[in-house]
Amino acid sequence: MKITKIAVDKQFKTVLWGLTQAIKLLASRDRKFKSLISEKNFSIAMYLRTADIGRTYIFKDGKITSKAGKNPSADIKMVYETAEDAMKVMVPWRDYQEVIDILKNFKMDAIGDEEYVIHFTKILSAITDSQIKYGVPQEDGTTRLVNNTNGGPVFVYVKDDKIIRITPIELDEDDPEPWVIEARGHKFQPTKKVTVSPHTQGIKSTIYSKDRILYPMKRVDFDPNGERNPQNRGISGYERISWEEATDIVANEITRVKTEHGPGAIMNGSGSHHTWGNLGYWLSARPRFFNAIGTSYVVHNPDSWEGFYWGAMHHWGNSLRLGAPDTYSTVEDALKHCEMIVFWSSDPESTSGVYGAMEGTQRRLWAKQLGIEFVHIDPFYNHTAGLLGGKWFGTKPGSSNAMALAIAYVWMQEGLYDKDFVADKTEGFEEWMEYVLGNEDGIPKTPEWQEAETDIPAHDVRALARRWGNKKVYLAAGGLQGFGSACRSATGAEWARSMVCLMAMQGIGKPGVNMGNLQQGTPVDTRFFFPGYSEGGLSGDYEGTGLGVNMYQRMPQVMTINTVKQKVPRLRIPEAILNGEAEGYFTDTKCIEGQFSDFKYPAPGHAPIKMYYKYGGSHFGTMNETNRYAHMYRSANLETVVNQSIWMEGEANFADIILPACTNFERWDIGEFANCGGYIAHCYTQVNHRVVTIQHKCIEPLGESKSDYEIFLLIAKKLGLGAYFSEGSSEIEWVHRLFNGTDLPDKISWKQFLKKGYYVVPPPKAEDRDPVSWNWYYEGRKKDVPEMNPLPGDYKANFKEGLQTQSGKIEFVCNSLKRFAPDDPERPIMTKYIPSWEGPHSGELYEKYPLQMISPHSRYSFHTMADGKDSHINDIEDHRVEVDGYYYWIMRINEQDAADRGIVHHQLIEAYNDRGSVICAAHVTQRVPRGTTHSYESSALYEPIGVPGHSPDRGGSVNILTPSRAIIKKSHSTACNSCLINIRAWEEK
Repeated sequence: MKITKIAVDKQFKTVLWGLTQAIKLLASRDRKFKSLISEKNFSIAMYLRTADIGRTYIFKDGKITSKAGKNPSADIKMVYETAEDAMKVMVPWRDYQEVIDILKNFKMDAIGDEEYVIHFTKILSAITDSQIKYGVPQEDGTTRLVNNTNGGPVFVYVKDDKIIRITPIELDEDDPEPWVIEARGHKFQPTKKVTVSPHTQGIKSTIYSKDRILYPMKRVDFDPNGERNPQNRGISGYERISWEEATDIVANEITRVKTEHGPGAIMNGSGSHHTWGNLGYWLSARPRFFNAIGTSYVVHNPDSWEGFYWGAMHHWGNSLRLGAPDTYSTVEDALKHCEMIVFWSSDPESTSGVYGAMEGTQRRLWAKQLGIEFVHIDPFYNHTAGLLGGKWFGTKPGSSNAMALAIAYVWMQEGLYDKDFVADKTEGFEEWMEYVLGNEDGIPKTPEWQEAETDIPAHDVRALARRWGNKKVYLAAGGLQGFGSACRSATGAEWARSMVCLMAMQGIGKPGVNMGNLQQGTPVDTRFFFPGYSEGGLSGDYEGTGLGVNMYQRMPQVMTINTVKQKVPRLRIPEAILNGEAEGYFTDTKCIEGQFSDFKYPAPGHAPIKMYYKYGGSHFGTMNETNRYAHMYRSANLETVVNQSIWMEGEANFADIILPACTNFERWDIGEFANCGGYIAHCYTQVNHRVVTIQHKCIEPLGESKSDYEIFLLIAKKLGLGAYFSEGSSEIEWVHRLFNGTDLPDKISWKQFLKKGYYVVPPPKAEDRDPVSWNWYYEGRKKDVPEMNPLPGDYKANFKEGLQTQSGKIEFVCNSLKRFAPDDPERPIMTKYIPSWEGPHSGELYEKYPLQMISPHSRYSFHTMADGKDSHINDIEDHRVEVDGYYYWIMRINEQDAADRGIVHHQLIEAYNDRGSVICAAHVTQRVPRGTTHSYESSALYEPIGVPGHSPDRGGSVNILTPSRAIIKKSHSTACNSCLINIRAWEEK
């Protein structure tokens, strides 16, 4: 029955009167709420524009009074078009899609001081939030809460606002049973447990770290109204200031640089990763805020997929996966049919795939139980090889493509490839064969030829090629397919291209022949919708996140669009600031040709960068040749540097203003185990159980730290953007909005989800599992796996038939490269052996620096997150070693190379080249061949012993040593694993 206008008007009057009573009642019961309403004295009138209905509320000294009627003289006015609109907005059970429609159509307006508007919405949110009950009381007096991390979901036990312990989630009897795979007479079922990564085990120590930033700070010799002393960044100390002063400075600087210089003068950049959660991640509140103020964004390079994006994509498409393969149901296929797995630059026991904890370990041990053979090709005898055993080929860094071509040579010569598949499903094989056999350049790519490049005996490579060519083999190209250290080298593009070509020769998609290492491809339910963090959370960012693909119809919010078109390539930030110009290529995944579009800084008509607002993470430990960043920060070209961070480490030491953010354990959020979305569709097929978590606010933020959302809101208020940024919602309300935009409400109530803290998505029945990746292509059917890749416009004939390439087939000779740059010697139209531009072929440079350093991702830290900061992880001697009271980064060096230099185990050494030097602790080992050193990237610490950028670093940022040169000129890429160094015993000068 339709409610009459009179009835709605009456309801609205009742709600207005009841609001006063609700505020009074809560203030009498809740000290925190009482404090909130005591913060400001102000009046607010809420009324209808079209009728004489309204009420005015007066807040004074922590008390509230109200009276009926309109009051245009109140400090703030909230004006609604009709009572019906007002009721849709004000009731706790509001439908946010209706609220957004009202806002977009200007049926509601807030007039007055932004500070008061936001404060009043906080009061309204606090009334709703106060009703929330969550957590499970325990017998020991703690309350069990739930949270999520980059290394898996956890239980958090809290007492008296202090975290007592953090443990992996323990599934209970009410949670669904895991899937079962029957293979070769065995039944395999994962344990009903959830694992976490090693770095998650030390996360409590990082929450309570002595290096937490607890208060806003200003550099002591930075005066925004006087001398700024940029030359002292990284040297001078800090003084504590209030949030009021800090946000005043930041807001004023935003206004000043936009006014004095013009659009684009503010640059915003972030680390590749952040603490977990769809709302708190770097693709959520951050772009919402910076889209609102207008910023020159830092454009990320595809640093985990470099070789596959810039190389392999041209052979088979998969642009929406950055050139990497999909791996649906490959766990079952491998266990049933595979006979050998080749781990090539693949160490999932260290990297956990990505976010995948130790979920894949059990599955790889099943493969060992079945007698599946293992081969490991890696310059480092990695943790996966150590666990599983098998044959290890310790290649020289950057030489893997020589081995790949030699394997192809043997297959061609001995007919050990799928001739029917090559004839029907590929194009250009004969032309590539001419090159491999040596008919093109006079150099047959024999196992003997590759021996000089790789140091692997010819007979071993020939034996591998024959064994591979006579078995059903899975190729693991990287820890997560398309990831891997070999991708990030000067020869990374050619290596990745050869991985595709080898799989094409073996008929990818036939049972037992595919890409994978049992890290991805579990038979979980991919039809249950829950977004990854790449879908943008609360950002409303339609262009820079996956919102437009996966969330536009689900998440009601105001869309946000950045009006500044200027971009800065991430790997060229220092050049942009120091030299005033830089060039890069976009990571545009919609089509293969998207990567051919370059961009330049400065953009036409835009201002040069004058303010840098850095958000989370450290480029010193994660980018290349990173002393460049120290020089950049100390340049007068940067007038203002703001850093929003959790810990005092890395780049935070180079800021003028530091804003203290809290961890995900001190704010509300929501997220799913190992679900990042974006470029890795259905990334959660790494796990044995899909686990979606509410991320409880476990404790209050330490010190005066705040969530990123709250920090951005504080600044937005001072720019008149507070209501636009928040849409009147608190963080828990945003969590609820996202919850309602998923499939969760069909399975669990909001109240139940809050209390228990997680939901396990049941696996599908065996007959309902996803088809095996590439099987459709092998059998000549339409694509039947659950992903929209490629987009419809990239099919050549019928929708879902064939691949994204011009021919619709796997191309040994790439049509896309023929069109773009047919004569490019760095990226030829077919994969060839191109010696590394920094390696044994580098002449005098190699004589000067005869050791090749590789720096893959760490087993013990997720980028910089678990390292440093007094973390318990520091006590692991495979991560850092304590020498004279300081924890030094590890560098692994071959026993003979160490002996030649008089170096002993755990001695302090200086690794150096023309780009800088780093003091490390030597780890003398046989796990790296002669001429190779191994040191993980992502030290959280950058601690030069003298002038930043000009002195040795003892923090462990080995990225100082890596080259800033791109893999190929026509790319925006990192070649960090092509790095020549030398080592000597450290002698303090």
